[in-house]
Amino acid sequence: MTIKDLIAKAKEVSSKAYAPYSNYKVGAALLTKSGKVFTGCNVENSSYGLTNCAERTAVFKAVSEGEREFIELVIYVDSDSLPVPCGACRQVLSEFCSNLKITVISNKEQLETTIKELLPLRFKL
Repeated sequence: MTIKDLIAKAKEVSSKAYAPYSNYKVGAALLTKSGKVFTGCNVENSSYGLTNCAERTAVFKAVSEGEREFIELVIYVDSDSLPVPCGACRQVLSEFCSNLKITVISNKEQLETTIKELLPLRFKL
């Protein structure tokens, strides 16, 4: 699986996002150690606290299928602003992989980082 493949999957799933309030449709593609890819999109709710981000949707799908080791995540949005993971997503991602590679892509820019860079002092028991 190449980065181009992951980007294509993230772009494709972003079109399925349910974002009637923000119109900020995010797609994520998560590559597991076993080579499987799990996608997710954001699902908004009028009670904003119940909204689920694309990144967590992809992680929860992967975990529900027995996957717990992740290698790379691509997050895409058809917008000018980068779709950097929120704090909740950063914590969830760090639960499973302390050195996950993350690429975030908008219409204007692309940033490659890691979960360790985004959340250097994660909560861990």
